[in-house]
Amino acid sequence: MVDLDENDIADIEDLISSEDIKPKERYKNKKNVTLRARKKANQSAATDTSETAPILESVVPGTQKIYLRTWGCSHNNSDSEYMAGQLAAYGYQLTENASDAHLWLLNSCTVKNPSEDTFRNEIENGVRTGKHVVVAGCVPQGAPKSNYLKGLSVIGVQQIDRVVEVVEETLKGHSVRLLQNKKEDGHRIAGAKLALPKVRKNPLIEIIAINTGCLNQCTYCKTKHARGDLASYSPNEIVDRAKQAFEEGVCEIWLTSEDTGAYGRDIGSSLPELLWKLVEVIPENCMLRVGMTNPPYILEHLNEISKILLHPRVYSFLHVPVQSGSDAVLADMKREYCRSDFEHVVDFLKERVEGLTIATDIICGFPSETEKDFEETMNMCEKYRFPSLFINQFFPRPGTPAAKMARIPADLVKRRTKRLTELFNSYTPYAGREGQVYNVLVTEISHDTLHYVGHNKSYEQILLPMKKNLLGKSVRVCITSSTKFSMVGEILDNEQNWTECSQLTSKSTNVGINLGTCAIKNAPKDKLGIALLFGIIAFVLQFIWKRFW
Repeated sequence: MVDLDENDIADIEDLISSEDIKPKERYKNKKNVTLRARKKANQSAATDTSETAPILESVVPGTQKIYLRTWGCSHNNSDSEYMAGQLAAYGYQLTENASDAHLWLLNSCTVKNPSEDTFRNEIENGVRTGKHVVVAGCVPQGAPKSNYLKGLSVIGVQQIDRVVEVVEETLKGHSVRLLQNKKEDGHRIAGAKLALPKVRKNPLIEIIAINTGCLNQCTYCKTKHARGDLASYSPNEIVDRAKQAFEEGVCEIWLTSEDTGAYGRDIGSSLPELLWKLVEVIPENCMLRVGMTNPPYILEHLNEISKILLHPRVYSFLHVPVQSGSDAVLADMKREYCRSDFEHVVDFLKERVEGLTIATDIICGFPSETEKDFEETMNMCEKYRFPSLFINQFFPRPGTPAAKMARIPADLVKRRTKRLTELFNSYTPYAGREGQVYNVLVTEISHDTLHYVGHNKSYEQILLPMKKNLLGKSVRVCITSSTKFSMVGEILDNEQNWTECSQLTSKSTNVGINLGTCAIKNAPKDKLGIALLFGIIAFVLQFIWKRFW
């Protein structure tokens, strides 16, 4: 650093000379940043009806608004909450009003064709209306050369900790693509650190991704192309994140990943080992929900898993996707288990865990599925009458082996989907529960916004009246009626007898559930002020550094 005599400087402009490094030169060593050519004012004016996103020379934190939209699983939602947290901490304003935003951050899902179609349409809508657009998630990670992604800034699934950098450069008119895997000591790791700031969609629920990727090679799955092979976070990092979440007012933890059952196999650990460590730090009356696990990787842990699901602070709930009741179809899917393996998982756990809820998934119309194969799926679903059954039509995802297989006629796929749906709708799993009394943890608002939603130990959904201060409380309820997907309850206790579930009582009441209000209500004003101050200081230092060094 060179000391300058203040008498030698007449004005601030004297700090900049013709010999200084130009902006274009500053980006020569940044391989991930592409400078976009600025359009002339009259360029394509006669034919192009799209608005042009304004190019900003500098980005002062707090002066731009970001619209964030997410598709897909709870892992994607956790990624979005992390990105929102970093943007808010830096000073950007998060908004639910897309038209009011300067930049759209779109976090995608690649599981189904319709999700990707909606994602593509949203990109086109943003560009057409003159918004800066940044794309993230599994679609650009799995297929980065897609035509509709050309020229856009991209955040890979393992690069979410660099969202501020990408947003800042995009607002300046540059294109940034960060798709690399994170590595330590030459080995791929699970991703960004779990201790990053978050703006939770629901401030009462913390979603923790315990690993990324999986060990399967399912022939229909595109997510594998994006998330890759299994990479697990260490048990200590996950436990520390859970502690942090509870200290911030959370009362429910969701563990998520592409396959929680495979957790730890790459680092010499296991799912039961992690779960026993987590239950030690869950406060009284708070709860833990274990995420989706494929049958092959839960089989050897059934005894320990049954004990964990009986723990009073763990929901007696497990999502185990079977996909088909036919061994022939499962083999063509390369699911690495047979129907009897799945049924053993269900039977073993149900026998030992009272009130256990098993959710599962079915794919209708896989290319090799015969009528006999489908009947086996129907028989299995009739046998277990799953209270939660996610029915999906087969979608040929580009680049997957199944996409090259001859497809079943679309009308036949629809008929099979309709038959399975009718079977599912023919039974009511909660019928006859009237008069039953449950302890319920209240954490959500129903889709129709007319009820609060709580869950009992079996993670069954119970609708409750929207009484003040009820969110974040554990209450006794009596079931008064039931529907196909839930029960309706009446609160038995007076408010003074409701149990506070969070370690921070002031953050567990009157909580905004949507992303926009969470960004404001879930962060104390003094912390927002400090974050803004640090953001401005960082911006000034960055400006000085780029100009003079």
